[in-house]
Amino acid sequence: MFPERLRALRRGQKMTLAELATALNDQPDADITTRQNTAAQIGNWERNLRTPSYLEVRKLAEYFNVTTDYLSGRADQEEYDLGRIFLSGKPLTFNAEKLSSEDRYELFQLMNGYLHGRQQRPAPDTTGQEELDLHFDD
Repeated sequence: MFPERLRALRRGQKMTLAELATALNDQPDADITTRQNTAAQIGNWERNLRTPSYLEVRKLAEYFNVTTDYLSGRADQEEYDLGRIFLSGKPLTFNAEKLSSEDRYELFQLMNGYLHGRQQRPAPDTTGQEELDLHFDD
């Protein structure tokens, strides 16, 4: 399960093995005592020829913002926190277009405003009929 999930996460980000190795090596909290990651090493993990250490699995989980249980196949990723994703430093795309930091901030603000504003919206009519209020005064 681990090789398939790792490959899917990497390909979902449209990353090469070398790009992932560089990203893992550039993580600010990467443990200095661990060896540098290589494309060949990650390829071996994806082909199930080698098994990464716990520290490497943890590094992968932190990078992809998933749990170690998800990577190992013990749990499914059931929910994603879009706020964390938008405010993270990870590259994001929408319909194959890269989002700038300004795009990310604006989208975050739009979603946040929508969610907070829905409290002021009337509850939907359960009969299936919509009511149109044109605000005509008698």
